[in-house]
Amino acid sequence: MPGGSAPLDGCTVDAVDVHAFEVPTDGPDGKEQDGTLEWDSTTLVLVRVHAGGRTGLGYTYGDVSAATFARSQLAPVIEGADVGSPAALGRRMAARIRNAGRPGVGAMALSAVDVALWDLKARLLDLPLVHLLPSHHDRVPVYGSGGFTNYPAARLADQLGGWVAQGIPRVKLKTSRHPERDPERLTAVREAIGPAPELFADANGALGRKEALYWAHRFHDDWDVRWFEEPVASADLEGLRMLRERGPARLEITAGEYAFTAQDFANLVDGPGGPAVDCLQVDVTRCGGITGLLEVAGLSAVRHLDLSAHCAPAISAHAFCAVRRLRHLEYFHDHVRVEHLLFDGTLSPDAGALRPDTGRPGLGLDVKWSDAEPYRVAGTRPA
Repeated sequence: MPGGSAPLDGCTVDAVDVHAFEVPTDGPDGKEQDGTLEWDSTTLVLVRVHAGGRTGLGYTYGDVSAATFARSQLAPVIEGADVGSPAALGRRMAARIRNAGRPGVGAMALSAVDVALWDLKARLLDLPLVHLLPSHHDRVPVYGSGGFTNYPAARLADQLGGWVAQGIPRVKLKTSRHPERDPERLTAVREAIGPAPELFADANGALGRKEALYWAHRFHDDWDVRWFEEPVASADLEGLRMLRERGPARLEITAGEYAFTAQDFANLVDGPGGPAVDCLQVDVTRCGGITGLLEVAGLSAVRHLDLSAHCAPAISAHAFCAVRRLRHLEYFHDHVRVEHLLFDGTLSPDAGALRPDTGRPGLGLDVKWSDAEPYRVAGTRPA
């Protein structure tokens, strides 16, 4: 730049605005189910940060209370702050919310703001976010995820078979809400996708330890399931570790999507009995954003464990290119629907992977305000 200046010199946050949109599900009777939860909508909390004539955006999935938290606790921390170091602002925000509550809603709100700051910095530098990050990859492999427990067999087979037909070589269904129904469901899916694609199962913590061990062996032996996610509650580290040690050798035990702090992830991979998981999961919209993800990526590398991205594909496609031990990304039905509805610039899988659009700055996303407005539950549409 002339005179040695740079786009970030003296550039500070002018304003922060926060929004939330609640999108109904398209499941049977307007509902979706997994092993432990039923829901009828998905709420996206959107944060926008403005500086230097540009706007960065970030978001999380959760309750609308995350929008209130971001406005009341986090926006005052970054307003007027230098935009050059999102990581430093992330530490400042984490310190600010110590007493308000860092895990849970606090971490989710912080994640949305952190992503917005990284997106803003990339836009100010006119770079795609993937080129601002210390990237190891130029694409992120995906697995199709949905297969809710209240889907009839035909829809279940059509959804997972459809992903395979699109070139996605791995798919996941929800299990264990009614375990006695799972054999029929798994058979329908295996017949729909054929013998070659990888088949994953997610119990969402619905099972007890011995019950989970029984189903781990059945899933593997009868349907060649290779991935068993949260067979027991993710807080049951002893149970996860037992299943990892006593389950089939080719069936991986996984968890981590509900980890909010670096210590949560350390608890999953360290301990006197060794790691509690074979592959660690992390959600960039819950773990402290991109700043938090980079910390977890370092932990996974030094513990020789792969890292799998949980959901939020439009963000994760950029962010997880910076994960050296990247495994794949959960291409989750609900989040794909919401992101395509609310944003221009979303990505679609190509040969089983998402490739960041390097022709657009930042995340490459723009809000479709007219389309989003009917779903608004917090904030005010910008003029």
